[in-house]
Amino acid sequence: MARRRRPPRPGALTELPPLKILTQILILQTIWYVVATGLILFTALVAGRHFSLDMVLSWRSLRGDTTVGWMLGFVWLLNSVVGVIAILLLIHRSKLVLDFALTLHLIHLLVTSFYSHSIPTNALWWALQFTSAALMTSLGVWTCQWRELRPINFGGSSTSNDASNAQVSDGAQQDIGDEEQGFGRGRGRGRGRDGAGEYEMVTMKDAEPS
Repeated sequence: MARRRRPPRPGALTELPPLKILTQILILQTIWYVVATGLILFTALVAGRHFSLDMVLSWRSLRGDTTVGWMLGFVWLLNSVVGVIAILLLIHRSKLVLDFALTLHLIHLLVTSFYSHSIPTNALWWALQFTSAALMTSLGVWTCQWRELRPINFGGSSTSNDASNAQVSDGAQQDIGDEEQGFGRGRGRGRGRDGAGEYEMVTMKDAEPS
């Protein structure tokens, strides 16, 4: 007896073509870095700090013993919330959120290691990445499921549709009742209740006075 093959796990590779996957990953990664750069630049200007690219791409800037390090941590968490909105608009499917969220943070790890010329050794940086991935996954799944479970509206309100359906059903019942009574709407012929015979309605003339 031939061994049955297990169905593939639902995920990005089975749901989307590879070219579309790469395009969506590139768009998500670009949005993630652009929004993060804008938020860090705004925060640095408000705090009176000098902005540099190390705040975005270097893991050495995330330090727990400095105010700038904690500020950058909160900004990256806010950036993860913005990433959830991007996932909702681009991915749409709740079962693909985990794959894209982990891919996003994995690419960030590679970019950070390449920019800093070393693998991150800061515990705060790793804790921030795990927290960001969990936040993006949980919120992304919840928002995508909310969008998937929304009722589909084909146009028009439910009240008007119910009223029109009620009018159609009342008209149909009235036509059936008229035919059972032997009256045909807009016709000169009718059928008896028992259906045994047909008759024709003729206009009666008034009797002339004698």
